[in-house]
Amino acid sequence: MAGKNIIKVLLVEDNPGDVLLLQELFKEVSTVVVELMPVERLYEAVNQLTNETFDVILLDLSLPDSQGLQTFVIAHNQAKATPIIVLTGINDETLATRAMQQGAQDYLVKGQVTGDLLVRSMRYAIERQRADNALQQSEERFRVALKSSPIFVYNQDRDLRYTWVYNPPSGLTVEKILGKQDLDIIPVEDAQRLIAIKRGVLTTGIGTREEVSITIKDTTRYYDLTVEPLRNETQEIVGVTCASIDISERQAALRDRKLAEEKIREQAALLDVTTDAICVRDLNNQIIFWNKGAETLYGWQATEAWGKNASELLYDEPSPEIEAALLQAISKGKWQGELTKLTKMNKEVLVASRWTLVCDEQGKPKSILTVDTDITEKKHLEAQLFRAQRLESIGTLASGIAHDLNNILTPILAGAQLLPLKFPNADERTRHLLEILEINARRGADLVKQVLSFARGVEGKHITLQLRHIIVEIAKILKETFPKSIEISTNIPQDLWMVSGDSTQLHQVLMNLCVNARDAMSNGGTLSISAENMLIDANYARMNLEAKEGPYIVITVSDTGVGIPKEMLDRIFEPFFTTKDVGQGTGLGLSTVLGIVKSHGGFVNVYSELESGTSFKVYLPAVGGIETRNPENLPPQTGHGELILVVDDEAAIQEITTTSLEAHNYKILVASDGIEAIALYAQNRDKISAVLMDIMLPSLDGLTAIRTLQKINPQVRIIASSGLMSDNKLSAVAAIGVNTFLSKPYTVNELLLSLQKVLL
Repeated sequence: MAGKNIIKVLLVEDNPGDVLLLQELFKEVSTVVVELMPVERLYEAVNQLTNETFDVILLDLSLPDSQGLQTFVIAHNQAKATPIIVLTGINDETLATRAMQQGAQDYLVKGQVTGDLLVRSMRYAIERQRADNALQQSEERFRVALKSSPIFVYNQDRDLRYTWVYNPPSGLTVEKILGKQDLDIIPVEDAQRLIAIKRGVLTTGIGTREEVSITIKDTTRYYDLTVEPLRNETQEIVGVTCASIDISERQAALRDRKLAEEKIREQAALLDVTTDAICVRDLNNQIIFWNKGAETLYGWQATEAWGKNASELLYDEPSPEIEAALLQAISKGKWQGELTKLTKMNKEVLVASRWTLVCDEQGKPKSILTVDTDITEKKHLEAQLFRAQRLESIGTLASGIAHDLNNILTPILAGAQLLPLKFPNADERTRHLLEILEINARRGADLVKQVLSFARGVEGKHITLQLRHIIVEIAKILKETFPKSIEISTNIPQDLWMVSGDSTQLHQVLMNLCVNARDAMSNGGTLSISAENMLIDANYARMNLEAKEGPYIVITVSDTGVGIPKEMLDRIFEPFFTTKDVGQGTGLGLSTVLGIVKSHGGFVNVYSELESGTSFKVYLPAVGGIETRNPENLPPQTGHGELILVVDDEAAIQEITTTSLEAHNYKILVASDGIEAIALYAQNRDKISAVLMDIMLPSLDGLTAIRTLQKINPQVRIIASSGLMSDNKLSAVAAIGVNTFLSKPYTVNELLLSLQKVLL
């Protein structure tokens, strides 16, 4: 019996001889196994169908407790999804035919069947029933879809009387429409317009699509009407089938756009007054308008520009950026961005460009209005201002090693967090060492992030924070690491105001200043860190161009070292400028300090005397509110047995991530590359709750793997992870719908919080 199909059959037959005959016929069949359940009465069949399912029912219509067509009706109502084959005598074929009209799949005449014929008939009945069930489900889905859509669907005969109606528009019902013509239910003018369209389809046999307006109960609505010929089995046209969609809101939007365009035309006389370059080009990219501002910016006179191809006139060569801008302007009606264009003298200018699609009275696009503002000088000044902070050499070096360095730091940081959990009874000295290990692993990770952020000119994440905590933490580190000959003192008021900033960057500012102070006191001395609240008034702001009126927090880092010569004070914030010996300093510390403080809206003042010491005062704008709690300090979130697929090519990260997640009640699957990840996910799709995917993988990169997983399951939850992510990569990750990114090295809490976020 191995490999044979099994057909469960309910036989409803009161004649023992016929039952025995059918049993013998089924035994002759070798292709399938028939499990036969015989019953003699209809009520017994109903009971069986209540408690069990069958593949097919063999039904005699003449039973002791039921006779005729009613027998089939009762059985069919009890099991609508189960095919029924009627068993009939030679004199009852008319009754069997009526049963088929009511839904029976077939009928067989007793005494004229064989085992193979029986099985074949049952198989055909089963397949036909499945097809009928599928068709009913499809029709139901279609009905539900139409019901929830704004589409009015109907059929009309050749006299254009409504014969079938679904989802009529507001103000009309099916009963008011069926059997009537358009002239009976809508105004004459609207009806005549519809009749002409439908008569044309009846005559030509070719469908059409038109926009029409219909007035019902003093309300005019606009419709997108599609009319197709309705044909019978012989392809004769017997009427029309129509679908109309209410587009009244679209028409209103079109009217609004026309009003806006009229306003643009009314203001056309003012275009030559503006200093912006204004150009209008048709959809073939030919220039049809060129104002005085465009003549001034690009050097081409209007008579020279008219009729020229804008791309050939203003660009050295076509670029994908221009093509993308054009497509967006046409599809969405507007685009704006920065573009580099060429003047008549072949000089590059950078412009802030705004494109607007202009349409004609019929709402069809006819041209593109472009307004360009010259920002070349502005960008040049910005580049000069931030050049010191965007150090390409550091950026290149840091980017090259950041990925591997972050992969090294990830297991160290996670291990440092797991060890106290593994050894809760460790002595105080051991706990202190583990605390130092975790703190320094965090600082190492933050330093890599900070160098990358600084080199690329990217601001950190600003939160409301209390600087007192940062100063206390730094003082603790200084006391443990600086020479004992240097005395560390702090003075921080309890009512110190809040600031909005990046704690890692501000930590780096203070640490850089303290390291410089240490180097200035080779023979020992005193390093003081103090903070105070300060209100800057208009008088102070006039004396210091970088200051603004308002509340500030002033942090002072003072030393009793050798001091800075007056002639060098103006240069100490220049990148690479240093007074230290070769190998003892890069000259980047103070330029980094200045760049970070300015990015926080603050400024720095320095006071120094030779042999007396130096004081740096860092001014940061104060903010209201309460301190924002760092998510890393929130209690750990445990899982509920969810299965997580961890994809990373680093064995150490695989192991420490697995250990960390298992310690917090997660189950883990591990893959070393994108191909293995796809295979594991395909096998365990219904079990895996989330995927932690490293973007930089061998064999198949993370982005491609993510796209493949999304094809397998569009709802897959993914956390992207990497130690080095360019802006392009981040954009690519976001573009494919992954909004949760975890930078390496990450802490256990960061990992748990990210998982909690995607599993919500």
